[in-house]
Amino acid sequence: MTGPLLAATGVTKHFGGFYALEQVDFEVGAGERVGLIGPNGSGKSTLVNCITGTLRNDDGAILFEGRDLAGLRPHRRIRLGIARSFQIPRPFAAMTVLDNLRIPLLYAAHTHGGLWRTEDQAGDEAMDILGQFGLEAKAREMSGGLTQVDLRKLELARAMAARPKLLISDEAMAGLSSNEIDEILAILLGMKERGIAVVMIEHIMRAVMRFSERVAVLVAGRKIADGDPGEVMRNPEVERAYLGE
Repeated sequence: MTGPLLAATGVTKHFGGFYALEQVDFEVGAGERVGLIGPNGSGKSTLVNCITGTLRNDDGAILFEGRDLAGLRPHRRIRLGIARSFQIPRPFAAMTVLDNLRIPLLYAAHTHGGLWRTEDQAGDEAMDILGQFGLEAKAREMSGGLTQVDLRKLELARAMAARPKLLISDEAMAGLSSNEIDEILAILLGMKERGIAVVMIEHIMRAVMRFSERVAVLVAGRKIADGDPGEVMRNPEVERAYLGE
């Protein structure tokens, strides 16, 4: 593949007369770690929703591996390799941790060869994913009883069950302690070894700075900066609009 893994060009989304996104360009390279930051209401979630297909952009184009995503429903985009986690985990609380992965592997995800998994294959694959997230010992526990940090891990594990090429992590560390943040950060940093690109949406700046190879900043639906994290944080416009300095 030549060019970026994800290329969004001139993406615009409005709700009546309110422009949530206006001519936003956003790229992610294969295996790249990108921080996407901005104040609340800046358009981060709207951009992600346009990328994943939850919303339809009104103008601009979004390409994944060179393929135009226009008109593709969210489940089709997942099968192409785009997955996301959500800030508020919503597992199947009445199911075990293992079944929260096994069921979607059985009924919602193809293998890379385009075939469906057997129950044994889905169980083995689910345990392998749980092992990557340090949840294998809790596989038989009910997911409704997990701690907050383990719920975040399970949310990321469920996204990983889609075997993505691009993972969008939406505030996976919000409300966690410093040590718990480090646990989630280590998981996300490890995605690069698996060849997975990650877009991190986060307000915890120490995590963003440690994680990101590149940072993009949205303010009021426009991208105002994109580049080296240190240089972006020293940008006067970013300081004024995002940091309030």
